[in-house]
Amino acid sequence: MNQLVITGASGGLGCAIVKAFAGPDWKIDAPTHDELDVSNPDSVSTYFDQRPVDLLICAAGIIRDVSLAHLSESAWDEVCAVNYSGAAAAARAALPSMRAQGRGHVIFISSQSAIHPPAGQVAYATAKAALLGLTKSLALRNGANGIRVNVILPGFLRTAMTEGLSQERRAQILADHSLGEFNTPERVAKFIRHLQTELPHTSGQLFQLDSRIG
Repeated sequence: MNQLVITGASGGLGCAIVKAFAGPDWKIDAPTHDELDVSNPDSVSTYFDQRPVDLLICAAGIIRDVSLAHLSESAWDEVCAVNYSGAAAAARAALPSMRAQGRGHVIFISSQSAIHPPAGQVAYATAKAALLGLTKSLALRNGANGIRVNVILPGFLRTAMTEGLSQERRAQILADHSLGEFNTPERVAKFIRHLQTELPHTSGQLFQLDSRIG
């Protein structure tokens, strides 16, 4: 049985991933924040100690949208600690068991903001952009051990993280989609399962899953 660990599993995308992988082939660990706080190195180390992982999906994320001039140092640190440092720490903790078994897969959940950051989202965009370089580096370093590393830009999803946006802002975002539709957590989760099971020789790649061109 394969072992799947999902950080941020209580979010909309995390829940959809749990459902997509449900079945006899997978043992799914979807830790709560109390069980795994990715912003806390001790929590990460303790959680992954003696826990073999076949697939790690780093989906934990937070936003603190404000211009750089008004962004506090603590808010910057909090966003980077969860969106980048936490994902990197989880991958670092999971990789030894993957190397030992000669296989594994790490999937980072990044964002369109990483390549086209909107105004007022500097910390989130910076942290998510850092995942792109991390993906390439880890894929190159660990490929010889049979380990894949990929990153996904799922697109704008209707989740708890985005529910606070105004209708006007939603309309602006939708206008950038050439197909005139938002992606859904369920479709993204199905793609992740496809990437895991049907594309075993794919690594170091970025997958943008919506229809935004610019």
